[in-house]
Amino acid sequence: MKENKCVPYLADQVEIEEIGENLAKVSAFPFESGYAITLAHPLRRLLMSSSVGYAPIAVKIEGVTHEFDSLRGMLEDVAVFILNLKTIRFNLKGDEDRVEVQYSFNEAKEIKGSDLENDVVEVVNGDTHLATISDDCNLTFTVIIQKGISYTPSEETREVVEKDFIPMDAFFTPVKKVVYDIEKMLVEDNPNFEKIVFTIQTDGQISPVDALKAAVNTMYDQMSVFNKVFDISAVKLVNDSKEEESVDLKDLLLAIDELSLSARSFNSLDRGNIKYLGELVLMSEVEVQNIKNLGKKSLEEVSDKLAALGYPISETIDENIASALRKKLEQIKE
Repeated sequence: MKENKCVPYLADQVEIEEIGENLAKVSAFPFESGYAITLAHPLRRLLMSSSVGYAPIAVKIEGVTHEFDSLRGMLEDVAVFILNLKTIRFNLKGDEDRVEVQYSFNEAKEIKGSDLENDVVEVVNGDTHLATISDDCNLTFTVIIQKGISYTPSEETREVVEKDFIPMDAFFTPVKKVVYDIEKMLVEDNPNFEKIVFTIQTDGQISPVDALKAAVNTMYDQMSVFNKVFDISAVKLVNDSKEEESVDLKDLLLAIDELSLSARSFNSLDRGNIKYLGELVLMSEVEVQNIKNLGKKSLEEVSDKLAALGYPISETIDENIASALRKKLEQIKE
């Protein structure tokens, strides 16, 4: 007689293959039949809709009044210039979510994305063409670059920029393409197990693996709403011998002001409404890096502190512990 199962098989293998610049395959397996598609489809949607990126949202060009104008000495019409500007992918070097950057060119040259790099912004596709100007051209323009997700049409952008700026459609998502395949695989003579194979391509603002990691974390966060029906202060884990052991969350509920951080690092976390160690541990590496006003030195300090406490930001904790921790944090922060 076939033995009845009480719990579904838990996939426990992940493989990462770099197959090109900003292009990777990530495989997860083995899943019982039906579970692979259940996870793959929402993760693909989250990758395309919830990945954080930066985009130019408006531009002001001296001597230009509207997007259908032209500028003396510039080969491209302003409309074409704006289209080219939309394709340039930026990263902000500081902690700001939005910056205004001014540029000025007044000699004959082909302007590329790399010409827009400075102390404030990095351009990840430096070979992208922007404009061609002659010696009698004075091209001075200011670009507003903002952090966001998904897509914002120019009609909405118009409401948040000054009147002398030309609003632009903003394509924030750094993920260019996501496809997944569900492959059959053999596990213990059972041919009905499945493997998810994601093929992810980004524009260079973020790596494919980090994009997937952030999407998984977003899925966890969205599903945590169901934690409200549970009352968990500790997690029961089952070890290999099937004996239960209690995991104490006390260490993870340590207040941030007890971590002996510098004033700058503490203030950045405090302004971000991060009060407990567990909140940092639940974040992905990308989310920690994106904490507002957390500069490079502060990030290094926080990263070193987490590693010293046994919670490196590059690692994730067991999801059962994470679920209980989220619930406990909700209770004590209410």
